[in-house]
Amino acid sequence: MPANEEKSNLANLAYAALKRDITEGVFQPGDKLLMSGLKERYEIGAGPMREALSRLVSERLVTAISQRGFRVAPMSIEELKDIYFARAQLEAMITELAVARGGDEWEADVIATAHRLSRVTEVQSADEMLSVWDSRHKAFHYAIASGCGSAKLLELRETMLDQAERYRQLWLRETVFSADALHTKQEEHRELIDVLMSGDAQASRRMMFDHMMNPIPIIIRILEARGLA
Repeated sequence: MPANEEKSNLANLAYAALKRDITEGVFQPGDKLLMSGLKERYEIGAGPMREALSRLVSERLVTAISQRGFRVAPMSIEELKDIYFARAQLEAMITELAVARGGDEWEADVIATAHRLSRVTEVQSADEMLSVWDSRHKAFHYAIASGCGSAKLLELRETMLDQAERYRQLWLRETVFSADALHTKQEEHRELIDVLMSGDAQASRRMMFDHMMNPIPIIIRILEARGLA
């Protein structure tokens, strides 16, 4: 493998691993990201690691401090609200288009992914529960969005999901590990499916917007309790 290609692959690996650890809270807001520690943790050299850090700076997950290295970017209630509002507006618009444009195959896919999500309580391990519920939840919402018929809107949707991920992970753990919170979310999904299948695009848009905004108070409470904002 050519040296440049190998370096690029290592940078991609470093980027993916460090991004996952930041979004999942292994590294907390404000933590120093020392090169020596990163090289040891990920077993990747300084060059690819610097490239990974630069990419994360551009995504605002990491801040570069002049002559003093890198830190995990701060989190704030203001940023949380802004990201979630923008994401909810986009998701609501995409949902409206999906209801208007989606056909029988789209409806079947939405129902199938919703069914798989509802069965997640059969998983026993807590860690597996978190992973499985997260992946099935994302699949359910992607199935809804996929009916919009616009590749560009779906790209924008992925960008917004990416920006929300650090905050969403806080909400995710609070929801999945609480029987009451999980039950509430399941009820929301059932109501959402009923509206989607009714074919009322405007009602679907409104319900999706509310559904996407619901986690904000939970996340604010977690941020304040942990002194993160």
